[in-house]
Order: sequence, then structure tokens, then C-alpha cells
Amino acid sequence: MTEQEKCNAGLPYRFSDPEMVARKTAAIRECERFNAIDGTDYAAQYEQLQRMLGSVGERVWIAKTFNCDCGKNIHIGSDFTGNHNLTILDIREVRIGDHVMIGPHTLITTVSHPLSAKERREYYAWAKPVTICDDVWIGGNVTILPGVTIGEGAVIGAGAVVTQDIPARSLAVGAPARVVRTLEEETQQPK
Repeated sequence: MTEQEKCNAGLPYRFSDPEMVARKTAAIRECERFNAIDGTDYAAQYEQLQRMLGSVGERVWIAKTFNCDCGKNIHIGSDFTGNHNLTILDIREVRIGDHVMIGPHTLITTVSHPLSAKERREYYAWAKPVTICDDVWIGGNVTILPGVTIGEGAVIGAGAVVTQDIPARSLAVGAPARVVRTLEEETQQPK
């Protein structure tokens, strides 16, 4: 198997492999192009997102600065807002539903590295996909780790570190994130 095939199968792979490095280098260039576009030229930004990402719905907006590891593994539905300094390490697939809002300084990562120093010295990594369902709101400074699914209508509080799946219509906060309550369909703002 190639290192890319190992990665896609969820097996440990070497991220120093030339094919993996070339993919990351291409993503760096695409992100530089996106981030160089005038911040008020929404049409040009959207066109660049369509070129660089796997799929993009309608009314998708990502603020500067945006960074990713591949781009083609990111699939975003319609009515999406990604605020400033969004980083998506999409070594594996990241699927984001419709009507999702992501706060500033958020990291979504599909990749991690071994606990073994010897394996890290040999440039090993592993990756698992991330899914964010429809109508999710992710606060600022959130980290979402590999393999996580965030259920429909969930809210992730600012600063949370999401290490495991979050059920639909749940409010999760903290590091590691834990569910503190279930949300009703028409939840009122806190007083």
C-alpha cells in the first residue's frame, strides 16, 4: 500500500512521504491564494473555495486567515460561516452540514501522532474523519479532534476540546468537552 492508501484506510502512515508532502504543499499554495483575496470580494473568495475544497454549498463564507492540509477532503454544505483563523487539518474527510457556524480561532483536525517518540521520529501519523451535522454552532477557540461526530443542532461552547462524539441537540462545554444539557428546538437566549 502507498502511504496515502494507508492513511485513507485509517492505518498509521508516514507523513514525510513525497506524495503526502506534495498534497500538503499544494494546499498551502491554495490557502495563500484564498488569503490574498480582498476580504470584501466575496465572489472571488467563493470561487477560490470551490476550486480548492472537495465540495461547497451555497452561501459559504470563510474569513481570513484560513488554512488546511489538503482541501479536497473538506465538504461544506450551504449557509456556512467560518470565522477568522479557521484551521482544518483534513488529512481525512471533514464533512460539514448545512447552517453551520464556526467561531474564530477554531481547529478541526483529522490527524494525530503516536505517543511513541520512536514512531514520531519516523514521521508516523494516523487520521480519522470528522463529521459536523446540520445546524451546529461551534464557539470560538474550539478544538475538534480526529474521529469526532457532532450531532445535528448541537452547540459547542467557546474554548471546548471535543474528544468524543457529541449527541444531537446538546450543549457541550469544557476541556475535554462534556454535555451539560439537552437543547430544545426553540431554546431562548440565556438571561
